[in-house]
Amino acid sequence: MNIRFYNARLLTMDQTMEIQEGELWIEGSQITCVGQARNEAPAWDREIDVQGNLIMPGFKDAHTHSAMTFLRSYADDLPLHDWLNQQVFPMEAKLLPEDVYWLSKLAIMEYLTSGITSNFDMYLHPEMIARASVECGFRTVMVSGINNFVSSLPELEAEYVKYNQYHELIRYCLGFHAEYTSSDELVRGIGALAKKYKAPVFAHNSETRLEVEQCIERHGMTPTAYMDSLGIFQYGGGGYHCIYMTDEDLDIFRRRGLTAVTNPGSNTKLASGIARITDMLDMGIHLAIGTDGPASNNCLDMFREMFLVTGLAKLREKDAAAVPGEQVLQMAVAGGARAMGLTDCDCLAPGKLADLIIIDLKQPNMQPLNHIPKNLVYSGSKQNVKLTMVNGRILYEDGRFMIGTEPEEIYRKANEIIERMK
Repeated sequence: MNIRFYNARLLTMDQTMEIQEGELWIEGSQITCVGQARNEAPAWDREIDVQGNLIMPGFKDAHTHSAMTFLRSYADDLPLHDWLNQQVFPMEAKLLPEDVYWLSKLAIMEYLTSGITSNFDMYLHPEMIARASVECGFRTVMVSGINNFVSSLPELEAEYVKYNQYHELIRYCLGFHAEYTSSDELVRGIGALAKKYKAPVFAHNSETRLEVEQCIERHGMTPTAYMDSLGIFQYGGGGYHCIYMTDEDLDIFRRRGLTAVTNPGSNTKLASGIARITDMLDMGIHLAIGTDGPASNNCLDMFREMFLVTGLAKLREKDAAAVPGEQVLQMAVAGGARAMGLTDCDCLAPGKLADLIIIDLKQPNMQPLNHIPKNLVYSGSKQNVKLTMVNGRILYEDGRFMIGTEPEEIYRKANEIIERMK
């Protein structure tokens, strides 16, 4: 479709946080005009008066486990390792492939209400994740969660090849669950695949103090140093959580150009700790933001994550000036896009993919309009998301979903799944 947005405020995030006024044109899946209207316009399928509200790039959820929606508020108030071993892993053993399909659709609905236009999804049954995303029109980058108990290196390689030519909305990234669930042989094998395909690798990293201590006992080094020693990061990548990082770990991230994906909502709820965001920024380390899964967060809400990134950093440093709002907004959009390899939808510019959102500024929490980027981080919420577009297609608008399946059907299936497991 060709869509014209007019009477808009535009936060392009193309090397600036300045707000401009004008129009934004979509032709098919691409942005073709930003700002002042061109003289020659195509035939429009739809023209939308934005009424002075804000158009900006969509948020990128750079770490999540979408189908864990079935465990939302089921396995709460437990430390990470008890939560995983006593609640999550036993319940996941009962999942059927078709369950992941429906539970992923439920997560996609929530992403859309939060202005999230793509996710970096590590979970079981990638065929079901890909199918759900494509049917909904949502952009997903899948990352392998291979470990000693799930999948194998031949399966990982086959999935990497298959899903990187599956559909324009789907990509696949090399990864593994974590050092503490993966053997030396497995990690070396992933390093070999990274070398073969010149590909980045991602994994959970240094999420708890116990994880780091036990890794040092096993290998004589931290998880970051261990992974690096086995060739995991020779073509980039990064880690999820990255809380208990030494100065040496951070230097590895800096030298390798890795991305630390912070997950403050999950880390707060599981009492895991607070990442060294200020130190990472000072060192020039790439940063992105993820919600983590809905079993540990429990919501998929980028507004809450953004506030927690800056709020917890200020508390940690005892410095109200730490991690300004504009830097957090950059992490939530361009930082995530870089981590996920989605640099074709990291800002609003002609030629970029049309993954964007409209923010309702005519809500009490956004007024007065003193500083819109800071408003988004410090006072914004899901109630401000009027429209979410992915690849030029409107998937959510004014509380309505256009994803090919009625919400009531998805809710019914999700509840049937968890009732079957209890």
